[in-house]
Amino acid sequence: MKYDVIIIGAGPAGIFTAMELVKNGSTKKILLVEKGKAIKDRKCPKSKTKKCVNCKPCNITTGFSGAGAFSDGKLSLSYEVGGDFPTLVGEDFAQELIHYTDQIYLEFGADTRIEGVSEPEKVREIRKRAIHAGLKLVDCPIRHLGTEKAQHIYGAIEQYLLDKGVEMLFGYNCTDLIMEEDVCKGVVLSKENSAPGSSAEQIRYEAPNVVVAAGRRGADWLQALCAKYDIAHKPGTVDIGVRVEVRNEIMEEVNKVLYESKLIGYPRPFKNKVRTFCQNPGGFVSQENYDNDLAVVNGHSYKDLKSDNTNLAILCSHNFTEPFNQPIAYAQKVGELTNMLGAGQIMVQRYGDILDGKRTWAKELAQSNVRPTLPDAVAGDITAAMPYRAMVNIINFIQAMDQVVPGFASTETLLYSPELKFYSNKVRMDENLVTNVKGLYCLGDSSGWTRGLMMASAMGVLMGRKLLEQ
Repeated sequence: MKYDVIIIGAGPAGIFTAMELVKNGSTKKILLVEKGKAIKDRKCPKSKTKKCVNCKPCNITTGFSGAGAFSDGKLSLSYEVGGDFPTLVGEDFAQELIHYTDQIYLEFGADTRIEGVSEPEKVREIRKRAIHAGLKLVDCPIRHLGTEKAQHIYGAIEQYLLDKGVEMLFGYNCTDLIMEEDVCKGVVLSKENSAPGSSAEQIRYEAPNVVVAAGRRGADWLQALCAKYDIAHKPGTVDIGVRVEVRNEIMEEVNKVLYESKLIGYPRPFKNKVRTFCQNPGGFVSQENYDNDLAVVNGHSYKDLKSDNTNLAILCSHNFTEPFNQPIAYAQKVGELTNMLGAGQIMVQRYGDILDGKRTWAKELAQSNVRPTLPDAVAGDITAAMPYRAMVNIINFIQAMDQVVPGFASTETLLYSPELKFYSNKVRMDENLVTNVKGLYCLGDSSGWTRGLMMASAMGVLMGRKLLEQ
């Protein structure tokens, strides 16, 4: 089975690679492979069962449009947010790609409203408080798709690609690459639920261009391929942190003025980079599951359905040096230990209890002003699993945040764990996205160059353009 382009992963990077090709009238034969399901089939049973049933693969993290679209659907419209892609292609060009990509999202029904730009004087006041707290406020206009609206937008994009002749295979894993003398000639696929080691389900698909855009979820899989085939790469960063939840009243000013406060700090004594990420006003804390039964926490924010709380991630970046080269495995171990303490569930603890050196009990949560929006989270002690360095960074960052958002460091503030972001394996490539393996390209979050919907989408646009030039 032969194609001109095979794309592994139907997240934003893979989608926009195909989009740029077909929008420009390309006649290339394109195959898009996704281990999850089509948009219309992506349903999380938890809405009915009220408890995670550990679907394999997880319908929140896999399927057409990837994990990001089903968590919150926010498009960051500044090159300063979303990873290291601008350092590869240049800041001005990255911004041009973002603007171009944003117009495509608008064509398919994205909200025309941009958050964070309407009240500049109030932004100045928030920035002033951030400076006093030793934090940096990053200016980043936000286009909020919304969890439920994003599904409609990506559903329309999926149908558009199908109508333009893009072939899609859902429910298939890429198990290997077809390599001939250091040249990638194609991929080996198998059904997602086939028995391990089953040769009957292995299917070979050939193409002179293979684009791997496996997302955050595929980071460890891509790392294994890099080691197997000497794909040039280096260990990058993993983010370990918590999902924080407070009442909307606490975040009212920031939510109204900025929608999402992107704050960065380097708290003492370690001075590691700590940042806020994925703020969800009136949102809901959620659970995601990875293939190895690892449960991690995330957040959703709908356009119409609202809660009484705001949640956001606080992430501590870990950069490792020689001889250690397994940052993804390190973060997974932290998550596994937390899951063990929570009997396989997400753990939650009150900030005041952390400072008091005690665990949180379910009865205390029931009496608090802040009621968990993840009802099956297990009250406990996240500090028993969180590395000391990360925990100290998070505590000190929360105290700094309290100067920007008074009340943020209250006793009742909730911390959920584990929140993990795997971007680790940074594939070496040039500004044309060319790797050291002919015929192989690596995009999006799994490549280590992007973080988030917009930057991954923009990288996909550039990939499409490079393929058009062939």
